[in-house]
Amino acid sequence: MLDARRFLLPAISTALLGLTFVGSISAQSPGNPMTPSNPTMVGRHLDDDKEALYAQFNDYKRNPNPEQQRFAYPTAKEYLRRFGGETDTETKEVRRFVAEYERAMHERELYAAYGATNYAKTFELGRPLLKSDPESFFMLGIMAEAGYDNALAGNASLNTETIDYAKRAIRLIEDNKVSKADPFKSMDIARGFLNFALGWFLKDEEPVTAAVAFTKAVQTDSPYRSDPAAYHRLGVSILKGEFNQFSALYNEKFGNKPPSAEQTAMLERIKHLADRAIDAYARAVALSTRPEQQDAKNKILAQLTTLYKNFHNGSDAGLNELISTVLSKPMP
Repeated sequence: MLDARRFLLPAISTALLGLTFVGSISAQSPGNPMTPSNPTMVGRHLDDDKEALYAQFNDYKRNPNPEQQRFAYPTAKEYLRRFGGETDTETKEVRRFVAEYERAMHERELYAAYGATNYAKTFELGRPLLKSDPESFFMLGIMAEAGYDNALAGNASLNTETIDYAKRAIRLIEDNKVSKADPFKSMDIARGFLNFALGWFLKDEEPVTAAVAFTKAVQTDSPYRSDPAAYHRLGVSILKGEFNQFSALYNEKFGNKPPSAEQTAMLERIKHLADRAIDAYARAVALSTRPEQQDAKNKILAQLTTLYKNFHNGSDAGLNELISTVLSKPMP
């Protein structure tokens, strides 16, 4: 079928060439039979060729038969090979079609590699594509997913790249540059996953940034809104990040010194960070309702109890009420 299509274009050209030749003879001057009166017939022949090739591309593209539609791309490529330097409306349309077709083709290849859990291949395919289209949300999203799954499998070789891809994808969303959520089911799921993955990668080295990312993840209309692990990681990141930083700074600046306005302000900030951490831990406990989550729930509850007592004069009074009502309240 491909060969038959490939030979169709020369057949059209030959027919046009025959018509052009007849037209040239009929246009010759009787006084000088070898001198054509219309010297632009070569240009006219190319225009006819161009129109015929565009018409053929358009027929293939609009044909309801998929077997015919698949010929639109190679016909468009042939059109651009011959006439791609022109700037008319038809050429722009063909150029746009080729770009969209090739983007969809590359996306299918990437998704196939990711679906086969070949994460290295996903990155090999995606890297050059992102160089030519650095703001492709699909490419950034699928590679962030592949890098995260690769890390979960115990391979950290793609972590640095994955962090960069996740950050870039999040930036595109926050700058309102994403019109389609693909490869995610919705924009909220995209926000949830990308921020959770970013927090997961940064939780040890950059807990402050991780806490921000986890907070964004649990605030989306996505599975992370009710994921106890996301809230637990949020609580841990708050304690390891800002809470530890401000506690150390407080001891350094105000330890064994008389009270002051600055000291009071910083202490209130530390208490607020503790409240946020306690709230996150309580949500993790409250959301751990499935049988397979009970071991993790008991460990988190033990951590929460210790933390709660530290800020309530060694008492756990009110903790059970907090856990039972926390999901009905906004996060602090």
